[in-house]
Amino acid sequence: MIKHIVCFKLKDNSLEECEKAANILKSMEGNVPLLRGIEVGVDFLHSQRSYDIILQVKLDDAKALDEYQNDEYHCSVVKKHMHSVAESSISIDYEI
Repeated sequence: MIKHIVCFKLKDNSLEECEKAANILKSMEGNVPLLRGIEVGVDFLHSQRSYDIILQVKLDDAKALDEYQNDEYHCSVVKKHMHSVAESSISIDYEI
């Protein structure tokens, strides 16, 4: 099993924009069949080093991660929106 984690800093990190982005990320549940689990969180601390949103997904294996990166819904809806609103992002992928 693979865990894929991405943290996003948004250009506009108002609560409204963070919740909108979080809902778009959550919309992958049921629309991206490769997902074995999904968690999305919005930061409440807002420290200087904080990121605004975290996405955590579980996938079967590295092959599923590659397929997820090219999934139609993930690319056309989620990535498209997140690339337009994110100032920066970091990610990590590891086996669990």
